[in-house]
Parts: sequence; C-alpha cells; structure tokens
Amino acid sequence: MASVLDFDEIGMVCATFAVKSGGAITYDRTYEGNSPEFGRAVTMSAAGGEVDLCADADAVVGKLLKVEKDPTFTYVCTVQIAGLMTLPGGSGATLTRGKKVVGDLGASSAKGYIREVATGTAAELGVARGLIIDAADTAAVVVALY
Repeated sequence: MASVLDFDEIGMVCATFAVKSGGAITYDRTYEGNSPEFGRAVTMSAAGGEVDLCADADAVVGKLLKVEKDPTFTYVCTVQIAGLMTLPGGSGATLTRGKKVVGDLGASSAKGYIREVATGTAAELGVARGLIIDAADTAAVVVALY
C-alpha cells in the first residue's frame, strides 16, 4: 500500500541567492519554477551569495524552487534551505534512512542530486547535512535539512 503521508514543506525556510554565472542552473519560463533544474539540490559556489547545482560530495544548501530575472544580477533563485523536502537521489546512489546527505551526480553526470554521506571520508563528514527520512522513491527522497 502506498503511503498517503506528505512531508514536503514542513518547517520550510527559504532564501534568495544569485545564480552562478555560467553554472548549471538555467532560466526557462516554460518549466515549473522557471527552470528545467527545478527541485534539484544546490550548493554554494566559490563567489559569495551564489549557488549552483551540487556535484559529487558537495555540501547541500537546499532545493531549487524558482529562478527569476533580476536587474542587479543576471538571475536570482529561491532555495528551500531548511525543513522537510524531496530531493532526487543520484544515479545508483546509496540512500539509507537516518543518514546525512551530500551532493551526487545523476544520469549522464547531471548535477543536482544527493546520496548518503560516506562516513569513512573525513571531507564528506565535514559537509554532510540533514537526515534522510524516506528513500522509497529515489526520484523524490524525503530529506530533513536543519
């Protein structure tokens, strides 16, 4: 029997960031949230206040919700940075309930996915965040970020 529980957006906290110029986040108003990357995991880029899609072992800042044009920056985006949310699991990612998450790659090395932290890797333990709540649907893994 499928679960009728919906954890999305409980305790939701959002923030606005600049989109990394030349990064993997694109603007296209024909998609939900104005981006084909809607719903994917993002990380901070090297420049202050900018985000991009997560690569393997990146720190997960949150979930991309919306991309908009802005007169000050080329593009800005709304990111859910805390609360319960769904994020896509990476290609062949290990996703164990109760584990913290880091960035991962999807099919064809696409960015913006998650996997559980490799507990034997000190660098990953330093950036791991949150908690996997439910990984039954690897395309929509329920994660609590806090």
